[in-house]
Amino acid sequence: MSVTEVELPPIFCPLEPGIHSRVRDIEARAEKWVRSSGMGGDEELAWIVASHSADFFARFAPTADADRLLVAALWVYWGFGFDDARCDNGPLSADPGAFAALAGRVQRAVEAPSAASASEPYIPALKDIVGRFRAFGGPAQLRRFAVAHRAWLSGVTWQIGNASRGHMPDLDEFLAMRLLSSGGEPTFAMLELATGVEVPGREMHRPVVRALTEMAIAIAALDNDRHSLRKELSRGHTDQNVYTVLMRHQDLSVQEAVDAATRLRDRVMLRFLDVQERVLPQAGEELRHYLSGLRYGVRGNAEWGLRVPRYLSLGHVPGGLDDTPLEWAQRPATDDRSPLRLPAVAWWWDEDLLSR
Repeated sequence: MSVTEVELPPIFCPLEPGIHSRVRDIEARAEKWVRSSGMGGDEELAWIVASHSADFFARFAPTADADRLLVAALWVYWGFGFDDARCDNGPLSADPGAFAALAGRVQRAVEAPSAASASEPYIPALKDIVGRFRAFGGPAQLRRFAVAHRAWLSGVTWQIGNASRGHMPDLDEFLAMRLLSSGGEPTFAMLELATGVEVPGREMHRPVVRALTEMAIAIAALDNDRHSLRKELSRGHTDQNVYTVLMRHQDLSVQEAVDAATRLRDRVMLRFLDVQERVLPQAGEELRHYLSGLRYGVRGNAEWGLRVPRYLSLGHVPGGLDDTPLEWAQRPATDDRSPLRLPAVAWWWDEDLLSR
């Protein structure tokens, strides 16, 4: 099936959109930082800039302090660059042992102000970002980000390990891995750093809040697989995404996999909406702010992904954001609210989740 023959249905996302009023100023400041960061050559930096990561995170935290939002956006630019250069491409993308060694050095740069590396250009840039976080973040916020960052690197290592041995995970393993490798953990952990609103541990560490965070990550990750599908098809890539998993293990065509993945994603969205609606009335002010960020993030990720050259460009020189009006699905692809029979995520439907 060719790229043009795949029919991608509109995204169901009945969540409120938002974007920071100073996004263009923040983007200009971020672009200047990227071009002076030393992370790569001109072409590599051009693709990092074309991720429009300031626009991305400005949709997650539309009321954040502009200076704090800038630093969060810098990490997203850094993350896309690191992902492209060290995770998805290059010699490390097929060598889990070598990548794991690099991941350890990268993580130490997050956790230790004195960590150094003369041989990896992405580490000094990361140290600059995390140093800025330390200048305004509280201890709990910084620790939550560091833990989330480690989770992301562990997921990427898992993914590279699968690729190196030609292993295509089944749907349950894939979702468990994708919750980590998609980068959603550190991205949502930055909500507290960008806004300055810290959720008390007694609320943040409730299982129901963890479930909502995981559901938001899963929805965004599945949306990103959708966003990148046409580019993956155009390049003949057959690596791990929800479509290749479904095609391999359920013997589906590309279009059948698209339809099945859409239903899967919408079932998670329906559960996310149901649980949030029941948690919000009992939530404290700080938790309500965080849950609002999850909603903005899911919607913002979908909207950004439908406009950004990272997904829309099929290998051409990157450009600006597409400003074509977007079409959204008016109803989910399924009304099925029953639990997914996948052990990695079935607990999101536990009957006593809301009381925990």
